[in-house]
Amino acid sequence: MIGLALLAAALAVACAALGYACYRLSARLRAVVEAQAGRDAAQDQKLKELGRRLEAYLEGSVRMGEELHELRRVVAPLPDKLSQIEQRDPSSLSFSQAARLVGLGASVDDLTQSCGLTQAEAELVSKLHQARKDRG
Repeated sequence: MIGLALLAAALAVACAALGYACYRLSARLRAVVEAQAGRDAAQDQKLKELGRRLEAYLEGSVRMGEELHELRRVVAPLPDKLSQIEQRDPSSLSFSQAARLVGLGASVDDLTQSCGLTQAEAELVSKLHQARKDRG
């Protein structure tokens, strides 16, 4: 009988130890789950911020593309306009010479003074030269 009582006592101690171990493991598991939930929330916040930043970059790229398209549309007719201007006033210094001066670094004011061009004509020659330089 003493052996049975001793066995029952040992079993009770083992059950208590097992119960305490389960309690400690579940508490530790809850702490790990809560910590992971915090990390997940922080990661979700970072992902949302990165998504917003990416969207802003994409919007900027689209705007730049639209502006580039508009710039190409504006610049495309310039060679024809320059030819028309050259044909219109052959007595003045040729626009091709003015374009060479721009290529050497002449400013719009230099062209108006040395070539007898109007401000608008000098700006046109300068812009055309810049457009050709950007393409080549």
